[in-house]
Amino acid sequence: MLVKSMTVTIKLLAHASFQIKSDNEVIYIDPSSKGTGLSDKGLEPADLILITHAHDDHCDPNLIKKIRKFGHPIIAPENCKKKIGKAGLVWDIAAGQFMQMADSNQTKIRAVEAYNVKRFRKPGEPFHPKGFGVGYIITVEGKRIYYAGDTDLIPEMENVEMIDVALLPSGDMYTMDMAEAAEAAVLINPDVAIPMHLRGADPAPFKSAVEGKSSTKVVILGEGDTYTLE
Repeated sequence: MLVKSMTVTIKLLAHASFQIKSDNEVIYIDPSSKGTGLSDKGLEPADLILITHAHDDHCDPNLIKKIRKFGHPIIAPENCKKKIGKAGLVWDIAAGQFMQMADSNQTKIRAVEAYNVKRFRKPGEPFHPKGFGVGYIITVEGKRIYYAGDTDLIPEMENVEMIDVALLPSGDMYTMDMAEAAEAAVLINPDVAIPMHLRGADPAPFKSAVEGKSSTKVVILGEGDTYTLE
């Protein structure tokens, strides 16, 4: 008997918004139209929506409401619940917590730390303080995808292991720059690394640094581009 090969696709929608799609479900991470150019046009209904933090370029209640399937959950840090409001059912999560979808034997969600140690609004006030947001490790059809969230290079990344694809912010200002993101990729050692949250930056230095120091393959996606795992 032939066993059907399960594929998982990762599509960059805009900025740091992604769609992860398997044969069984459609997952969105940080869907937002605020300053990203993303609209709901052509977006498939969401079985699951993951939000990392409450900033407008990652959490857009109007778009969330439009794409969410009725009765399906939104997973987000507790401080996002008020902002999301009536967009749908919200399950709050914090770094270190784990969820498995009740209607799926395959999809597992683990929240991990994401925060700034170098980037500040003013002295002592980071753009993303520890506890404000999260990253996610998403297991879909046996594939492990790490979405780092808005973060600097942090010690907790040493505990991120066995990753098939790492989605790493690389655009500086609010997150890691290219050199720090490359260091994170080498530390995590995923099979594939995809830079995101570029803010117009050229990802070529990231690709050169990572592939020059590790066996990780760097895939650069433009908006609307898809990477397929098999």
